Amino acid sequence: MHTIEIQKEPVELYKILKFEGMTSTGGEAKLLIGDGQVTVNGETETRRRRKMVNGDVIGFRGDQFHLQLSTHTEEI
Repeated sequence: MHTIEIQKEPVELYKILKFEGMTSTGGEAKLLIGDGQVTVNGETETRRRRKMVNGDVIGFRGDQFHLQLSTHTEEI
């Protein structure tokens, strides 16, 4: 299982696929999600804008990705 670190929550599902390089574009991510090719926490997810939070697990193309909220804080 791979870990994806997110900086804030919630994050829309399609944005994670796009920004993590799993798809080339946000449009492609939305099509794949709408087509039922993505799972969230073990269940098929077709909502493109599903709000993802710390601890959620995305299944995509045979891999699983665990979302982890970043504990890193920037110093000013």
